[in-house]
Amino acid sequence: MASRTPRIAILYATAGGSTRGVAEFLGAHLSARGAAVEVTSVTQAPELTHFDAVVLGSAVHNTDLLPTMHEYARTHRDALDSRPTWLFAVGLAPALRGPVGRWFAGQWAGKLAAIGTSMGVEGSRTFAGRMDRDGVPLWVHLIYLAMGGGRYGDLRDWDDIRRWADTIADSLRLPSISVNPTHQ
Repeated sequence: MASRTPRIAILYATAGGSTRGVAEFLGAHLSARGAAVEVTSVTQAPELTHFDAVVLGSAVHNTDLLPTMHEYARTHRDALDSRPTWLFAVGLAPALRGPVGRWFAGQWAGKLAAIGTSMGVEGSRTFAGRMDRDGVPLWVHLIYLAMGGGRYGDLRDWDDIRRWADTIADSLRLPSISVNPTHQ
């Protein structure tokens, strides 16, 4: 890949927009590191033969990736197997605190690793998303508190996401940069 600009597809399945935001941030960071990046929904994904590497991202609902991501990975298994692929998930588990929250986050990280292994990915990561208080029923708020939640708003750790983007960039032997993109 050193003789030409590596082409990376970042494909996401989102429910509320947090996953798209992470995908766009990864795209900006990998572009700044010298790759040609296309960021799009899995429902509008381009032909993978045009790319050297793929990053898949999905929101987490009911402790699993969204069905559209599972379907995409199953349908495009051969194309994904023939190029370096990474997987990330965005949900609340990484933002949970306390013993129940840490247990739940650990369980989810293990499940994501198993999903990633079944997909044949190079690596997988889970990131916190957004949790907005407005419109959340009392019973959901109480469950969130019992699981170790309680913080609301944008819970994404942009420095952690940047570090993971750098591991992808380093794996693809992309050049280093001196200025990092910021999130919106």
